[in-house]
Amino acid sequence: MPDEIHLHTLTSAVEAVQADAVAVSLDSVLELLEPEDETDVALHRLCRRVVQTFPGAAMAGITVVRATGPVTVAATSDELAALEELQYRLGEGPALDAVRSGETVRADRAAAHERWPAYAASSEPAGVHSYLSVPLPVAEQSAALNLYGLLPHAFHRMDESALELYVEAAAVAVRNARRYSEARNLIEQLRIALRSRAVIDQAKGIVMALRGLDAETAFDVLVTRSQRENVKLRVVAERVVAAVSARTTVHNGL
Repeated sequence: MPDEIHLHTLTSAVEAVQADAVAVSLDSVLELLEPEDETDVALHRLCRRVVQTFPGAAMAGITVVRATGPVTVAATSDELAALEELQYRLGEGPALDAVRSGETVRADRAAAHERWPAYAASSEPAGVHSYLSVPLPVAEQSAALNLYGLLPHAFHRMDESALELYVEAAAVAVRNARRYSEARNLIEQLRIALRSRAVIDQAKGIVMALRGLDAETAFDVLVTRSQRENVKLRVVAERVVAAVSARTTVHNGL
């Protein structure tokens, strides 16, 4: 039995070193990704450029529909962010129509009152008379570039064509932001998995030493306790390790 425990301890130590190496590797991968704040800066810069380029546009922003709902990921002003938040809360407006339909939405104030009466009435104090929302070609995600004008009939069909380059640039930035977020989430999940595996291996070794069991049986003991207490296996393992680390008796029948 001592030889078996020694062998398991050695194996766990090797696995711990390997896990640490993988964790360091994950950190390196994260550093290679484009920083999230740089993507945000690019999106805000693009919105400001749109306002500078199109005389009719007083404000511009970008709407992205996430799992939790639509959000404004870039805006040229807090006022615009508030206008788009109003759309999300009321469930209607040019930005939402564009992301839902995948088609360009162009409207003046009169058309806005017909299409989105609640939104138009609530947003009227902002003085917006013209709307232009263009969907972004982003696979598996709905997004739109939104322009707001303070003059009547500020946007024309020609503006839609001229916006194509900006739309493509915005789509690339949104795709990059999504990929960064997905990669970051995956790396965090892998980190959690590595930490869980390490503490479970430690607890398994402790049970082996205390009860004279082989690795498979010791693992079964932990699983049984996890099911009986209706808690995650990692939590049971953490309790065992914490008890031994504190040099107290390991309870819960182990």
